[in-house]
Amino acid sequence: MRIVGIHDGHNSAVSLLIDGEIVSAVQEERLVSTKNFFGFPIEAFKKTLEINSLKNDDIDFIAYHGHHIPYPLDRMEKMENYRESYSTKAAIKHLLRSTFIYDMYKKQREKDRIEKVVNLGIPEEKIKFVEHHSAHASAAYYGCPWVDRNEKVLVLTQDGAGDGLSGTVNIGYKGKIERIASIAEEDSLGRIYATTTFMMGMVPLEHEYKLMGMAPYAPDNGREMSYQVFTDLLEFPEEDSIIWKRKSKHPPMQRIYPYLRENTEFHRFDWIAAGLQQYTEEMLVRWVRNCIKKTGIGDVVLSGGTFMNVKANQRIYEMPEVDKLFIFPSCGDESNCIGAVYSLYNELEQDKPSRPIETLYLGPDETDDINTKKEIEKFGEETEVEFTSEYVDNIEKRIAKLLADGEVVARCKGPMEFGARALGNRSILSDPSDLDKIRVVNNMIKKRDFWMPFAPVMLKERSDEYIENPKKMEAPYMIITFNSTDKYKEFIGGVQQKDLTARPQIITEKQNKNYYDILKEFEEMTGKGVLINTSFNLHGLPIVYGPKEALYVFENSGLNYLALGNYLLEKKEKTV
Repeated sequence: MRIVGIHDGHNSAVSLLIDGEIVSAVQEERLVSTKNFFGFPIEAFKKTLEINSLKNDDIDFIAYHGHHIPYPLDRMEKMENYRESYSTKAAIKHLLRSTFIYDMYKKQREKDRIEKVVNLGIPEEKIKFVEHHSAHASAAYYGCPWVDRNEKVLVLTQDGAGDGLSGTVNIGYKGKIERIASIAEEDSLGRIYATTTFMMGMVPLEHEYKLMGMAPYAPDNGREMSYQVFTDLLEFPEEDSIIWKRKSKHPPMQRIYPYLRENTEFHRFDWIAAGLQQYTEEMLVRWVRNCIKKTGIGDVVLSGGTFMNVKANQRIYEMPEVDKLFIFPSCGDESNCIGAVYSLYNELEQDKPSRPIETLYLGPDETDDINTKKEIEKFGEETEVEFTSEYVDNIEKRIAKLLADGEVVARCKGPMEFGARALGNRSILSDPSDLDKIRVVNNMIKKRDFWMPFAPVMLKERSDEYIENPKKMEAPYMIITFNSTDKYKEFIGGVQQKDLTARPQIITEKQNKNYYDILKEFEEMTGKGVLINTSFNLHGLPIVYGPKEALYVFENSGLNYLALGNYLLEKKEKTV
């Protein structure tokens, strides 16, 4: 059975499941060079069929994520939407949601979405819709590598909103997911975080991580002042309730901007970030604790955009009530194309269980020698940058030598990784022990805010030397932070400078041999089994797709070295 999953909302994406296994997943942003592209992922759909040698007739079903997805908004329109969220116009729109007019709007939107697929030559009867939080729950439950279907698992979802909800509590058992509670979108914790992000002058659904990164720097008294503002928004109806609701004096969280603005008017940026982060962590920890107490289940799986908050994930992981924890990698809405196909497949094939996620290297690989050489030759004819290009039999060893010598190297090789995190195949690598390298990388290309830490990639067999991981959680996807050990100076460039936590990618040879080999070679040369890994992209653009995009960044940045497939490119005139 072949099922194509489609997410056509914020950061749209396409996945493909064949006979219970996720075999590919591609985000539209990588193909159209528009970060967090919102709309129907036509190029990702075409690429998915192409790389899997399929035609439209080979598809058994289309699993559309979400019964309702709003019409697409670009970045400026999204900002305007938040800006108007507290206006009279927005209030009227919200009231219309309880009328037949809103039902008519949703039906028209559904017709539009169906038409997008039918126009591709796929019959309407093959199109199925999967409810938003069911997709999140399915990604977490069916995607978890350690789930035993004969044991009960607590499945929690949390995000801004989708299909009228912002969170759900579920029990996974014997291959099925039973929802036992839900949180309305009007009571959304994720919406509070997004609105605060907008209030701070940043882009909601994109820059929340900047607030999380700033939070540890705030003084205790400032953090407490802002924290008290947020504590007045939501409440648990009872002490051990497994849902929360907004306090009755407040409007829906979609319209909470005036309250936040008025009550934090003279608060510093870092105070607000810290107060919001503390509040978010405490709400989630209490919620998870109550859900475990209610169900008696300590094995927990999580999905939904709120769980992109890696610091909150650490707080949940550290809870004594939590026996095992799995957070679906890149668990924002982009991964709901995967959750949708998991949900539909397991509904249709109850006697043939799907297989869990084993890798996120699910995109196309266009870095073979022939294609790479052709792109380099074309680049050489068009660019004014003077460079050398060399085919290297053991490119991984050469990369490691450059890193050991203090150079910064961009790498583009192998299948493109799916999701928000670069996992080595589209990454910029550097020595983690030299803080000056962080300045170099920022000046060259990243332009990150000064307080934002980079992330380390480390060999699994060395990880206990660098991070505290008492429950031995697998962490190959940079979805959780850990406290560092007293060896943090060996990878100081990948550590949050205030609280000394790190968001690692912990890898094995099986997961990505070529990438692993770079670390092993670097370890042999330096004694360190860890590197800095940051995404290979220009500020404001998505992670590079393939050779063409990698060469564009090489040309338009301060990068001096690019490992493209098995070719090493070096600028003749060094930038830094």
